[in-house]
Amino acid sequence: MEEVIRFALLGLGIGATYALASQGLIIVYRGSGVLNFALGAIGMAGAYVWWELTTNQGWAFLPGLVAGVGFAALIGALVHLLIMRPLRHSAPLVRVIATLGVLITIQSIAILRYTATSKFVPSKLPTDIVHIHDTIVISADRLILLGIACVLTLCLWLFYRYTRFGLATSAVAESERSASALGLSPDTVATLNWALGCGLAGLAAILIVPIVTLQPAVLTNLVLAATAAALVAGFRSFPIALVVGLVVGIAQTEVTRYVEQTGVGTAIPFVLIVIWLIIRGQALPLRDYLLQRLPTIGSGRINWPGIAIGLVVGVVLLAATPPIWIDAITITICVGVILMSIVVLTGYTGQLSLAQFAFAGFGAYVAGRLLATTGMPFWLGIVIGIAATIPLGILFGLPAVRTRGINLAIVTLGLGSAVELVLFGNTDFTGGFGGTQIGEPNLFGFDLNAASHPTRYGLMALACLVVVGLIVGNLRRGRSGRRLIAVRTNERAAAALGISVPGAKLYAFAVAAAIAALGGILLAFRTTSINYAEFTSFTSITMVAYAMIGGIGYLFGPVIGATLAPGAFSERLLNSIDSSIGKYIPLIGGVALIVLLLVNQNGIVKEQIAQIAFLRQKLGKLIPFLAPKEKPKRELPQPSGEREKVRPMTLEVKNLTVKYGGTTAVDDVSLTVRPGQVLGLIGPNGAGKTSLIDAVTGFTKMSPGSRLALDGHDIGRMSATRRSRAGLGRSFQSLELFEDSTVLDNLRAASDPRDVGSYARDLIWPTNAPLPDTVLSTIREFDLEEDLDRQVEDLPYGRRRLLAMARAVATESSVLLLDEPAAGLGDAETAELAHLVGRLAKEWGIAVLVVEHDMNFVMSVCDELVVLDFGRTIATGKPAEVRNNAAVIAAYLGEEEDAHTSGASARTAPPQSILGTEGA
Repeated sequence: MEEVIRFALLGLGIGATYALASQGLIIVYRGSGVLNFALGAIGMAGAYVWWELTTNQGWAFLPGLVAGVGFAALIGALVHLLIMRPLRHSAPLVRVIATLGVLITIQSIAILRYTATSKFVPSKLPTDIVHIHDTIVISADRLILLGIACVLTLCLWLFYRYTRFGLATSAVAESERSASALGLSPDTVATLNWALGCGLAGLAAILIVPIVTLQPAVLTNLVLAATAAALVAGFRSFPIALVVGLVVGIAQTEVTRYVEQTGVGTAIPFVLIVIWLIIRGQALPLRDYLLQRLPTIGSGRINWPGIAIGLVVGVVLLAATPPIWIDAITITICVGVILMSIVVLTGYTGQLSLAQFAFAGFGAYVAGRLLATTGMPFWLGIVIGIAATIPLGILFGLPAVRTRGINLAIVTLGLGSAVELVLFGNTDFTGGFGGTQIGEPNLFGFDLNAASHPTRYGLMALACLVVVGLIVGNLRRGRSGRRLIAVRTNERAAAALGISVPGAKLYAFAVAAAIAALGGILLAFRTTSINYAEFTSFTSITMVAYAMIGGIGYLFGPVIGATLAPGAFSERLLNSIDSSIGKYIPLIGGVALIVLLLVNQNGIVKEQIAQIAFLRQKLGKLIPFLAPKEKPKRELPQPSGEREKVRPMTLEVKNLTVKYGGTTAVDDVSLTVRPGQVLGLIGPNGAGKTSLIDAVTGFTKMSPGSRLALDGHDIGRMSATRRSRAGLGRSFQSLELFEDSTVLDNLRAASDPRDVGSYARDLIWPTNAPLPDTVLSTIREFDLEEDLDRQVEDLPYGRRRLLAMARAVATESSVLLLDEPAAGLGDAETAELAHLVGRLAKEWGIAVLVVEHDMNFVMSVCDELVVLDFGRTIATGKPAEVRNNAAVIAAYLGEEEDAHTSGASARTAPPQSILGTEGA
């Protein structure tokens, strides 16, 4: 027991620094909503300034400390002003990648200036031994670190809770627009918080270097352990972050004492991150989940002339250049294969993974160890290495079922780092200090040793790149690609169409892991001795940067991005000009990523496509065959027969209650939606109408005692996806269309068969089945024939409203729930929409529940009305009966009709516009 206590005390020092760094993460996140992955690198920069001044310039400890902390704070302020502020309207994914660009840039500068070697730094704090007990002692500097962490945590808690600046930060975190209306400047608040948070990171880095040594990579990884503490604290609570930081530090020292395997103790924070996110995550985002535009994606169409030209150029370069150039080209090709995995996972599916190089390393590890220990054929080792990595990809993807965005990036980076520390960094598993000896690989009798036959090996890698590119293009054009893009764009809408969001995510992780494994095998087998320590988590970060620079949603993007990799084409080219330039490639890549995000988030390929289209348009006037060809008008086939009514189903809602914490949004509501009828659900703002639809369709949890039945079958335990497949469709108040797709692809995403086999078939031969009769009838019913090939973002608002409804109808829903379908439409459009909704009920046989504030619309189309107020039913009946109901009038106007309505806040809308009385 005494030894346990002794090691726990040892962990207090490093745990205190984790706590300090986590406070910095919390401050930055509260002030700007950005998870700063560059925090460790910024803290490292402050630590190097402190070391430089105190060691080389003779400064005293405290002045050097102030200078180092101040330098880190200055960097933080500049990062916000120069990078994050211009990106404030970009998607969270883009802002996170921008912090990765800052990380790469700062770490590259540190390595260029100080090299990657460790520097031992003696502690400037007292190191006297303090006796806790007769046999239990602790160094004084550990207690001082603990004291600093506790005092600063208390100060931060008081500062952000009771000062005007702290209250302003909380206000900005809740709503920048509301804070601006109160006279607060969100930019000023964010800048000061960035400075303060990064200054704290500088302090933590300076205090921790006597424990872990001064080295760029070590301090950069400080942010991973700090993230675990900040995550459990919800990026809000300073005291919780302190406690968790200390617990992580203690756990690491305890595990290191009792577990001899290398890296297990260091992996503790990553395990905590995964467990916490799985427990606290949500399968689908909430209604207020922020939907922002991601980088654009390509069509996936194969440009055969372009491929032919690329192959010819590649073959010529591999055959005609010296070996040193062949190796650089081969590295570019291998990295390009790895980057293809990022196109699938991040470009097409919107899942930011920072573990792709871990997948690459694991595939190389399995294949390399098999060849080294069993002597199996090279091709079989490749196949088994890829196959073994697929389960790892699925395992890494499991947290994606419960989380997304920034949190997923944290999880994948943590898991990738754990694999690096436990497996790649452990010589017991990798063949000793000399690495894994794989001999000379050959394929069906051909010697593929890259040292003796570099051209052969390069051609094999080129063939793999082309095949992978074709597979990824096939995936993009097939049904599976539409599912992935639907999930990328809007998970809630995808689930409402019957798409399995978890299935799509896990599939993307599996495919991406397989592709990355192939790239890793090709990269590692260039030498006869594999050093797995080169597969680092930091390289996974740079891989995302390269993919983003090239174009994260385009097939040719990986080829361009891969040229920036260490040892690849760009470095060889620069070295041929000046041998000292090549070492600046990582720095150039980091700066290029930041500039690209500020100027063009879609990558170089997107810009090239636009330039080529512009040139073709100009040259086409002189050379006709170069002019862009107009797409032929799409001719829709006629339905095979008369439109049949949908399968009749009745939706029964009994005693439905929905609570958000202590607030009851829907209170014991019962209603029935019958085939061929339109039931209107009306009520003032905040009455619980959308919450009811969310609960019925599976997006909000119901309280015990609530019951839902569709055609007599209980659906209360079904997921949103299963309810959709059972025949329950819906539209959304905010439309939630798939903006990256065409109108036709939106409709296909709704009507595609959900067979699992297409996930494999689409990789080889993507097919688009003929549109079902229901979809053809829907297109004509909603008058969308002329819009099928248009991008959703190009549609006027009224057409977008129609598409949102049409997409819900295309799922062949028997019951349709429409959430404010006429919102934002003019009178003529609203009247036309009312007729359309009526036809869906009478002619299609659909049971329709419509939530709408336009009472002319409601009164003209609804067979019955249900009125809610404060979540409770206050009236039901025919429209004419409800129109004159005193309780309904009181609910809208705030008159005191009874005890329930007496506390209602005034609703100021005039009765004519609300109840559809004469003169409306």
